[in-house]
This record gives sequence, structure tokens and C-alpha cells, in this order.
Amino acid sequence: MTTKPVVTFDCYRTLVDFDLNRATLPIIKDRLDLVGVDHEEFLDNLRVMRFQGVANPYQRYTDIVKQTLETCMLLHGVPFKDEDHEQLMEEAKKFAAFPEVPEALERLKAGGYEIAIITNSDNDLIPYHVANIGVEFDYVVTAEQAGAYKPREQAFEYLFSVLPQKMDQITHAAQGWEYDIMPTKKYGIRRVWINRYNRKGSDFYQPYDELPDLSGLPALLGV
Repeated sequence: MTTKPVVTFDCYRTLVDFDLNRATLPIIKDRLDLVGVDHEEFLDNLRVMRFQGVANPYQRYTDIVKQTLETCMLLHGVPFKDEDHEQLMEEAKKFAAFPEVPEALERLKAGGYEIAIITNSDNDLIPYHVANIGVEFDYVVTAEQAGAYKPREQAFEYLFSVLPQKMDQITHAAQGWEYDIMPTKKYGIRRVWINRYNRKGSDFYQPYDELPDLSGLPALLGV
């Protein structure tokens, strides 16, 4: 049997409008304002702390979210409550797919591609987002399964061990520049940067294709 080509996707901020900062602010805004903390400064610090968290030895994503939120609040002199994290994770489960995503994925499947997710998520969190997308995936690979987060090599090498496709049959599409596009250069697979936020890339990491969202991906791949 001939193996179909596969498109592997980052999930959060590529397929799903996953924005923890946006969900965090309403939960703690009153306390930030009470102490006089600048919202943007706080959220920028929190984002950097989460990146540092996934760069460290593996622990569950929900634990990283809790630890970084607590640390960032303490850094800014804002009292933390366990309920803050619990409410945040409940809100995170509701994050929906970007509008063009389901149709683009269905077109890829109808055009003869398998589709896969590689995500910096937990086994018990990602099913909510797969359900919110509403399209059946052939493979879903989590950081918990790999024992490592992107951009670590271990995460991608675990993905490639799961997929039956050869490297020349794999296309990786992702919004995450640091998490996905940069670290996958070494593997020689086709890469498509879903540059939703109009960031600046780098010629050093060429070759890669670039699209503003998923709507043009099927045509790019000949579907």
C-alpha cells in the first residue's frame, strides 16, 4: 500500500486561536490594577517565562502554566490563588479554531493528504481543541507522549518515529517561528510558515513557504 503524504501542524495559534495571555488578563486584571502593574509588561514577562518553562526538562504543560503564572504574579507583587490557574485552564479548553481552518483541513484530506498535530500540550487537554476544530486527524502527538516540548529535537524525532511517511512525504505547517520553523530546518522537510501575526522571518532558515493563514495551503500543496 502506498503511504499518503502527510501535513503536520502545530496546533496552538496555527489551527486554534490559543491565547493564554488574552484569557489570563480578565482573571487577574483587578489585582494588577490594584497594585498598579502595567498589563503589557506583565503579559510580556509571562510569555517569556512560559517559553523558558518549555525549554527546561519536561513537566506537564498545565504545571508550567501554573508555575509561570504564580511566579510572574509574585514578581509583580500580585497575590496568586490556585483558582486563578484552574479558571485559566477551563477557559483554555474553549479556544476555537481559526475560521478558515476546518475547510482547509478537509480539502487536504480530500486531496489525498493525511493530517497530523504535533503540540506542546497534555494528553488530557488537546482532545478539547481537536473537538473544537471538528476535523478528524490521522495522528495527534503531544509533548507528554514525546517527553519533550518543541523546539527540542526530541519532540520532532518522536513525531517522525510515529509517522510512517518518509521525510520527503512530510510537510510541516506552523505559526510558531521559534518553536517550529527554526528547529525543523535541519530535517530537510518542506516547511510552511503560517505567519498570522506578520512577523519578520530570516533568510538563514530558508527554504520555507510563507502564508498569512491556512486558506492558501491546499492550493500551495497542489490540492
